[in-house]
Formats: sequence, C-alpha cells, structure tokens
Amino acid sequence: MDKILAGAIGSDIHTAGILNFLGLARKEGYECVYIGSVLGIDKLLDSIKEVSPDIIAISYRLGGESCRELLRELRTALEREGVEKKMIFGGTVETAGVARESGMFDRVFDGSESLEEVTGYLRGRDEAGGTVEYPQGLLERIAFKEPFPLIRHHIGLQTLEETELAVKELAQSRLLDIISLAPDQNCQQWFFHPENMVRSEDGAGGAPFRKREDFERMYEASRRGNYPLVRSYSGTRELLKFSLLFKETLNNAWAAIPLTWYSQLDGRSDRELLEAIRENQSAIAWNGGRGIPVEINEAHQWALRYCHDAIEVTMAYLAAMAAKRLGVKVYVAQYMMNTPPGISPSMDIAKSLAKKELIESLKSESFIPVTMVRPGLMSFPADPHMSMGQLVSSLFTASYLQPQIVHVVAYCEATKRATPVEIIESVKMVKHAMSEAAKGLPDFSKDDKIERHKEFLKNESATILEAMESIKISSLTSPETIYAAINAGILDAPGLRKMSVAKGKTTTATIDGATFAVDENNEVIDERTRLKKLGIFTLE
Repeated sequence: MDKILAGAIGSDIHTAGILNFLGLARKEGYECVYIGSVLGIDKLLDSIKEVSPDIIAISYRLGGESCRELLRELRTALEREGVEKKMIFGGTVETAGVARESGMFDRVFDGSESLEEVTGYLRGRDEAGGTVEYPQGLLERIAFKEPFPLIRHHIGLQTLEETELAVKELAQSRLLDIISLAPDQNCQQWFFHPENMVRSEDGAGGAPFRKREDFERMYEASRRGNYPLVRSYSGTRELLKFSLLFKETLNNAWAAIPLTWYSQLDGRSDRELLEAIRENQSAIAWNGGRGIPVEINEAHQWALRYCHDAIEVTMAYLAAMAAKRLGVKVYVAQYMMNTPPGISPSMDIAKSLAKKELIESLKSESFIPVTMVRPGLMSFPADPHMSMGQLVSSLFTASYLQPQIVHVVAYCEATKRATPVEIIESVKMVKHAMSEAAKGLPDFSKDDKIERHKEFLKNESATILEAMESIKISSLTSPETIYAAINAGILDAPGLRKMSVAKGKTTTATIDGATFAVDENNEVIDERTRLKKLGIFTLE
C-alpha cells in the first residue's frame, strides 16, 4: 500500500482541495498522512524524513510568482537532502501552470479535472500522459470505469468531413467512452440500394455514409484520446447486412435493433409488420450468436407515441425476454426519462423501477442486463438555458437507477444537431450532476407513491402478458404472437392512430405525473377494463 504525505506549503491556509484528494486516495487504498497547511519548506522536509512516504502531495493557491519562488526553494532543498520521491501538485489554474513549468511533478491538478479523472490517476491510469490501455469490449470497459458510468453521445453532421473531424475531437477530449454514429435516413433505409436514395435529402438527420470505407474512416478517426468504443444506429431495413457491416468496420460496441419498428408500424420503412418483426429478431439472434451486445430499442418508441405506462413497461420486459430467447448474452436496457412530456420525476422513477425489476428478473450467467439511462428529447425546451436545466435535472434523477451507461443528449438538440462544442459542454454538465447525485440520493423505492405505482405497473403488465398468452403462437415473444397482439389492440398507442397498422384505439392521458389509459370521460381505466372495452376478448 503506497503512502501519501500531503499538505499546503508557504502561507497557504486552503485545505479543501487537498483533503478531498486524500479522501479519494483513502477510498482507493492509499495510506494518507496529512500534515496541515502553512507549511514551511523545512517543516515539509522534516515530515518527509519522519514519514518516509511513497508520494508527496503539495498544494498552493496564492499566486503564480510566489508559487514559482516556493518551488525553487523546494527543489533546492530536495536536491540538498537527496530526496527523490514521486510528487503531485494541486492548485489553481495559475499556480498549476507554474508547477507544470517546473517539471518537478508527476501529476499536476488545477481543479478542472473530473472526479473520475482523479480516481483514474490514483488507480495508476495516467490518462493525461497517454499511458492507458482502454478496453474495447463493453463489459470490460464498464469494469474499467467503475464506479463511474460510461458516457455515450451520438454524432452525425451534414458532411462526412465534418463528422470525421468531430469524431477526432470527441475522442481526443477523453470525455466520451462510446461514440454512436448517426447515419442520415438515406443511409439507414437505402445503403444497400443507393439507386433508391433521394439525393436532395443527403445529410438529413445524420451523416451521409454511402460506402463501407466511410465507416472505416470514422473508426480510424476515433483511434486517439481515450480510444472510445464505436457503434452506429441500425438501418431501418436489411438489418442483418448492417449488423455484419458494423461488426467488421466499427467493432460495433452493441447493436440497437427494435422488435417491431422500422416497418409499417411507424413508416420508417415500408416493410410489412410481420416480416419486419421476423427480420429484426433474426438480426438480434445474429448479433447474440456472435457475442455482440444488443439493445432492443423498443419500449421508448412506444412511449414516443404516447402509450400508457403499462404498455411501455410490458414492451421493455418483452424485449428483454426476446433477447434472452434469441441468445443475447449482454443486453443493453435503455431507460428513456421524461417521456412522454408531463411525466413527473417520481413517476418516471416508478416506471423505470418496474421495468428494471422485470428485466433483471431474467438475469443469469448467460444473460447480463446493462442499465443505460438517457433524457427524453421530447421534453427539451427550445430555449438553450432551459434545455440545459432539463438535461441536468433529468440525469440527476436517473442516477438513482445506478446506470452503467449514460446516453447524453446535447442540450441544443431540440433546435439543431449537436457539434463537439455542445456535446462537450453537455457531457461536463451531466458528469458534474451525476457526481453530486453520487454523494447520496434519497431511497425513492421507500416512497409510498412510487412503490404503489411501480407495483401497479408490474401488475398491469402481467395482465397484458396474460392477454398475449391467450393468443400465443409458438412463444410469447415470437413474431407471430407480437404481430397478433398489435393487430388485436392489446399493444397499442394513440400516436399510431390513422397512420399505422396498429389499432390506435387506446386513449391515454397524463394524470398526476403518470400516463394512463382513459375512457371517453377521461377517467383512468385498468388493463382488464381496457381490453374488455376494446372487445378483444373477456378476461375474468
């Protein structure tokens, strides 16, 4: 166990920074000896001789010129006494600059570092010095960063050149652990049939990737800084081909594939719904069979169409069950907060806990759920400062779910796509908010209202699954069963009305911060009542 001797030199009385540092060091297993502030150089030398530390940590904040003189005196004294120890300096930006110029210190901290950066250094990972080997598998990267979550953001600018430069800048910043590439809709729908692309829409909604080499180029751009994991949004058709492409060009961190979407259900492709569900499940199985983690981005797609909470919880559970049946070992479970707009933080937590308990009930040696949280873009105000507040408050609350991955959505995205400037600003906000939350949140599961709603949603989800069992074809998660449940209206959302093959007969309303199915009088109805009113069948 290494021993750290620490104190503030000269006439500096400030102690907060160095005491915080020693607190982190103790958590990492260091023996720490604090010798106070206002330390003369002679007293520091006497303490070094007495304690015989492995590391000397000194602090000074009072000014650049006085710091320079103190460090000259310290260097002379250390050389005179023949002291050769690893040394760390902490101070302001000004004094830290002087400390770096001196060349005396193994590491200099100026207060701008994140908690995880300091912790990483204490673990022997000098990210600033570029001496770290960054794991390139998802579970390995999670273990590498614990207890801090991986940070993810997406990037897809108007041109490949802009996107490539952005990937380089984001990797070099070391703030992101995962870069998600965002292809434009032309790419997602017609990459393998470029003759069908609408050229006037090149770059709409993402970057115009047109050939295999474009993805290889982005991956190469990411090979710097902290060597982030790379992945891409899935295509909206020919998902098997995309899965192979992303594996070979990006070492895809994980595949994100829906159960039912990118079909006649939402219009993002013209695939017939049953065939789309079959193709989606084949792509999930292909990735699972090759050890590639999978996210089934299903539940929040229903929430974006204003389904009631019970449907969203059910779809989260169905997706996880399908993933397990299809051979996925590492399952990325995404929890989108603030969706639909109007949901309260307490009911958001209740809904998320209901999902999480159901998903994690499936956990086994061969099925490992990974928790990822993100803010809901629908709730971002157009005003940038209000949107910053929404971003920070959303992920502060979501910290309660103990995420292993945080999907940051830049504050500007209600009005424009994010560049590295807004992404870096947003990530810094989120990291600080989550560091504050890590100091200790209330146990929301002990709140009676949250607990009641969570249990209500789990029970309502069981009723929906009971209904699906009654029409089950093969298995509960088979394409045929899911297709039949949508056709029958068991799975439904008002946002699908008149534009989809779904029934779209269910009406929902957000009441007291939660979203319920309601009748023609806007009165809340439970699932048994809803299914009876739809005339699907009778549940006793």
